[in-house]
Amino acid sequence: MENEKTVAPDGGASITTSSQSLLLLSLVDQLLPTPSSTSPPFPPSTNGNQQPRIRLILASQSPRRREILEMMGLEGRFDAMPSPLDESLVQDRLKNQNNSTVATTTTATSIDPREYTRLLAEEKAHALAQWLISEQKLEEPATGTRITRATPPTLVLGSDTIVDLEGEILEKPVDANDAKETLGRLSGRTHYVHSGVAIYSVSSAQQQPHQQIGTENPPITATKVSSFVNTTSVTFATLQPKDILAYVATGEPMDKAGSYGIQGIGGQFVTRLEGDYFTVMGLPMHQVSLELSKAIEYLSLSLTTPSE
Repeated sequence: MENEKTVAPDGGASITTSSQSLLLLSLVDQLLPTPSSTSPPFPPSTNGNQQPRIRLILASQSPRRREILEMMGLEGRFDAMPSPLDESLVQDRLKNQNNSTVATTTTATSIDPREYTRLLAEEKAHALAQWLISEQKLEEPATGTRITRATPPTLVLGSDTIVDLEGEILEKPVDANDAKETLGRLSGRTHYVHSGVAIYSVSSAQQQPHQQIGTENPPITATKVSSFVNTTSVTFATLQPKDILAYVATGEPMDKAGSYGIQGIGGQFVTRLEGDYFTVMGLPMHQVSLELSKAIEYLSLSLTTPSE
């Protein structure tokens, strides 16, 4: 089968994949099972790989994103841990930075909402990747020499979801009154939900395809493999004040961008949806499957390519 080389956005790693896109289904067996898992969700594939060698980490504690990965057949094949990123500082920086491509009608922020959520997803994944690297560096007691602990190549998946109402970014509410106000603004209108996703690889230079390094302890690096944004438009029914009050009283809106959860009680508000449902839920399943499969093939190539 003919191969093609693709380059991730903004200088990400080059990935060589088959010209026919693969979904994640055929590559699950290459992911290391988590310590608590007892069996893989799929039987071993026939691609010739005997042992799983790649670790997958979701840089999030979101139950919804974990649920989506499990729905993809990855239960027991990924770890979930929060990114150490201070999101509030990064959010403020991104919202205040100049962006000449933004329309003048956007008053709340100076950055395009799609670019904002992509960059925030990258920051989340990169921060966790750097933390993982720092955890692998040890000091040899006898000599004080910094050494690198052996570690499996790792993929870090970061994501961020926002609601975009006419160019204004609506994130998680700060309190119940904020949630009520947001829902009132969404009532009877169409808005956009953007989910940004970023994938970083964490591996030594000797684990990078076609790279060599002349040291016994090659440095571990974090490399952006892919980042993208998926957008879905959502239309709300006209909400009655009593409905808004009752919904906020359930507590469901308080940890969700735009103050509602489509997969929960808030799904009753939606009259029309155009795009990927899972984007609104927090992780666009199909595109994540495509990009993870490319990333796994990228790292698998590094583990099977002999040094020259």
